[in-house]
Amino acid sequence: MTYNLSSIRELRLELQYVLTPCPLVLSPQIPQVSYASTAPELSDNTRYDFFSRVVPPDTYQAQAMVDIVKAMRWNYVSTVASEGNYGESGVDAFIQKSREDGGVCISQSVKIPREPKLGEFDKVIRRLSENPNARVVILFANEDDIRRILQAAKKANQTGHFIWVGSDSWGSKISPILNQEEMAEGAVTILPKRQSIRGFDRYFISRTLDNNRRNIWFAEFWENNFQCKLSRHALKKGSGIKKCTNHERIGKDSSYEQEGKVQFVVDAVYAMAHALHNMHKELCPGKVGLCSKMETINGTMLLKFIHNVNFTGIAGTPVIFNVNGDAPGRYEIYQYQMKHNTTEYKIIGHWADQLHLDMRWPGGTWQVPQSICSQPCHPGERKKTVKGVPCCWHCERCDGYQYQADTYSCKMCRFDLRPNENHTACEAIPIVKLEWSSPWAVIPVLIAVLGIMATMFVVATFIRYNDTPIVKASGRELSYVLLTGIFLCYATTFLMISAPDVGICSLRRIFLGLGMSISYAALLTKTNRIYRIFEQGKMSVSAPRFISPASQLVITFSLISVQLLGVCIWFGVDPSQAIIDYEDQRTSNPDMSRGVLKCDISDLSLICLLGFSMLLMVTCTVYAIKTRGVPETFNEAKPIGFTMYTTCIVWLAFIPIFFGTSQSTEKMYIQTTTLTISVSLSASVSLGMLYMPKVYVVLFHPEQNVPKRKRSLKAVVTAATMSNKFPTKGGLRPNGEAKSELCESLETQG
Repeated sequence: MTYNLSSIRELRLELQYVLTPCPLVLSPQIPQVSYASTAPELSDNTRYDFFSRVVPPDTYQAQAMVDIVKAMRWNYVSTVASEGNYGESGVDAFIQKSREDGGVCISQSVKIPREPKLGEFDKVIRRLSENPNARVVILFANEDDIRRILQAAKKANQTGHFIWVGSDSWGSKISPILNQEEMAEGAVTILPKRQSIRGFDRYFISRTLDNNRRNIWFAEFWENNFQCKLSRHALKKGSGIKKCTNHERIGKDSSYEQEGKVQFVVDAVYAMAHALHNMHKELCPGKVGLCSKMETINGTMLLKFIHNVNFTGIAGTPVIFNVNGDAPGRYEIYQYQMKHNTTEYKIIGHWADQLHLDMRWPGGTWQVPQSICSQPCHPGERKKTVKGVPCCWHCERCDGYQYQADTYSCKMCRFDLRPNENHTACEAIPIVKLEWSSPWAVIPVLIAVLGIMATMFVVATFIRYNDTPIVKASGRELSYVLLTGIFLCYATTFLMISAPDVGICSLRRIFLGLGMSISYAALLTKTNRIYRIFEQGKMSVSAPRFISPASQLVITFSLISVQLLGVCIWFGVDPSQAIIDYEDQRTSNPDMSRGVLKCDISDLSLICLLGFSMLLMVTCTVYAIKTRGVPETFNEAKPIGFTMYTTCIVWLAFIPIFFGTSQSTEKMYIQTTTLTISVSLSASVSLGMLYMPKVYVVLFHPEQNVPKRKRSLKAVVTAATMSNKFPTKGGLRPNGEAKSELCESLETQG
């Protein structure tokens, strides 16, 4: 249904006709339909139950303004309200809605007194400037207060700083921003959606003093509009005020702009008219004029008909009411823009339960000015909110092994993970192991290869000259056992450098201590044999027990079996496995942390593994000291002694290096290299001092490698003892005759 001026007049005449036969009598409960009142408290139907309005309440306006603020991603704003129902209620509604929706905080909430004192608006600007981050100002103020606020901001040199968001009291009016357009640039304002009524313009422009019959204030309007006085007033001479001629015309001799609420005035009248019409149809069906049921109008019943009206208003929008008597919220969003020295209010969107915004910020950019309390935290930083102000926070870095779990918390990465570069997630810690190409591995491998080659050369020489006196004098069986131990000591280097797995770790447990146990078990058996022979030879002619080669082998393998038994027990209690140790190189800087792939052999377990070998070494050294009195020309006592002294020095140097680097980030490399080199050096000392001289004699002085005449063990020992007392006589036998005799005699015993 559409309306024009003639239809309005017809409806008015119809109402007059219907009501003429019997004057309307209303009960004290009189329904009211307002065209301008927007105060939120009027929606309280427990207090204002007979009040209705065709304009939306400021509650909707406040919601629309909250939606605008959130759409612009502003979360820190100030509010300014003119003292009174409109301003204070509007700001209260805005604050309430912002709290309900969340995400918007209030920096300052300023109220302008009804009668502001001098400097009051300067004070308002100073308060708004206390927090420069809160650039957006929500205005629920009258036109005069808005104008004076802009003036004070201009005086404070705040042009371009504040972003104004004005209510419908600002709307699209020119008067608040006159002569201070630069201060208002970019301001976002809101107005109930309305439309100019052309029929009203034609009607109102045609009004004159002659054809006005109804409006009792029209004469006063005429004087104010044309700045003149009607003849009814006596004009003083010299006052400068002209007399109205009645030839003035609205819109020609004065500016004219339709009042924005004309649409709502018409809709309010029609809402009441439709309600009365529908009520008449129901209570007085088919009757012209009022029936008895409408002689006294029931206000409650009329209110019901008002709330049930549903028609298309004069601007083409539906006119309806909710249970509180409020019209639906429909607003248009404006922005005051300046382009090429011209200014205008441009519609940038609308609101009807939801915001629809399409705007480009002045200057042709999509970059909206910021009004936030705190800048967003960088990746890897958590927000620590300020108490009572959820929109303000401090950014704290997730440090160490922490990562950003969510906006407000940091959590520790799992033990096998570390934070990525910006601490937003965790990533796997790199796994390291000793590589064959590493300098820490090249040197031990080179020593081991040379040692194995030397050992194989000695073994080949001994096999080639197996029956010669020098080889026989060295105790062939124990010599081969000792060479086996030396070979295993060198071979252990390759097990220690190989990438750990279950097999490699198992072999490390077995052979790391086994090679040394074999070597020192053989040397201990030799030194013990020499010691017992010389001690027994001093007291009797008979030879000591268990000095034959077979007996020596049994003793040696018995000692070795202790090492193997211990390893077997260890396997049973704690099976071998390869592990990744994330604590070994867990540095304070996560970027430097590494997981170390290694066997599950702790430093203590390693010492226990080598403990038996160390015990054999110490015992062998003790026997070497006890046999230090044996002349150099008799058997191997002195070379064994020097071997053990040197070996002890090597291992005494190894222990502080090994344990002194336990806290180093290079622990794995230093300890592995130190251990392998120490084992290889121990083997090299034994190989060099015990076998290289013999090989030299066998290969380069074969004339000394000849059999000698045999004597009894007693005689040989006596000769050796006397030689010790009279060393010059021993020197008369340069070919080592006494030595050969003693060795051969000892080898054939048993």
